[in-house]
Amino acid sequence: MSRIGNNPVAITEGVTVDVKDSVITVKGKLGELTQDFDTVGIKVEEGNVLVTRSSDTKNQKAKHGLYRSLISNMIAGVSKGWTKELELVGVGYRASNQGQKLDLALGFSHNIVMDIAPEVKIETISEKGKNPIVKLTSHDKQLVGQVAAKIRGFRKPEPYKGKGIKFVGEEIRRKAGKSA
Repeated sequence: MSRIGNNPVAITEGVTVDVKDSVITVKGKLGELTQDFDTVGIKVEEGNVLVTRSSDTKNQKAKHGLYRSLISNMIAGVSKGWTKELELVGVGYRASNQGQKLDLALGFSHNIVMDIAPEVKIETISEKGKNPIVKLTSHDKQLVGQVAAKIRGFRKPEPYKGKGIKFVGEEIRRKAGKSA
């Protein structure tokens, strides 16, 4: 029995949810998101969204909880938004942006220039004496995570000195170097 799937999703104020055929559309002050669904039923009742399934097959049980979580993330995204912060740890690591272009200096022979999707707002914070921070904000949780993972993939944190791009608050397992 899916425990997450059985919980109703509360629709926050200022958010509208429409279900047509096999597509759910969520609109709010920050934007609009759509999601295709199959093998489950979705109903909007009394300010809540209910996800139901017709049988107890393994596939339906898995998708029951999945679609409930996706709908919950969509409602939270169009009302509050999602934010990911990346920290650049290393000497000479810098980040700057001009509009939707992110310019990263990560110790390679050239800077990495990346175009960011228009749905994601980007902000770079550089204070003297602190590591540069790249802040990504959007109403789409999946898109923010995907862009953040792509940026992190340019220079993953290494375990010996801890240099690289890491999420703010992420713990990096450190290893001891050579023993003398």
